[in-house]
Parts: sequence; C-alpha cells; structure tokens
Amino acid sequence: MGTKIKTHKGTKKRFRLSAKGKAMHRQSGTSHLAKGLSKKRRRNLRGTTAVAECMEPTIHAALNGHSY
Repeated sequence: MGTKIKTHKGTKKRFRLSAKGKAMHRQSGTSHLAKGLSKKRRRNLRGTTAVAECMEPTIHAALNGHSY
C-alpha cells in the first residue's frame, strides 16, 4: 500500500471548495489601509469569489478533493 497524500496546510487555510467543487477564496485588499478605498470598492470586496479556472486543478490536488 502506498503512502497517504497529505493536505497542503497553507492551501487549507486560504481556500475552500464550494458545493459544486469550485475553489473559493477571500478577496485581497481588505485587511488594512482600506480607508483609502471608496465605500463601493470596500463593499464589493466583501465575501468570497471563485478562483481562476487555470488554478483549480492545483488547489484540488493540494486539498485532495476535501473542503475544509
């Protein structure tokens, strides 16, 4: 029997998989210095968004198909 594939812990902290299997992430630019952004920009940066399709296979491999 082969060795188990370990989950990449950095990826686990930054991404999660949606119910349909899309990789979701928090949008950048909101942690500090947001006062300089317009209210509209800050509002639109709330929540999560889907990762680019070209990055999804890499994230799926790092998470081994699990959603955390």
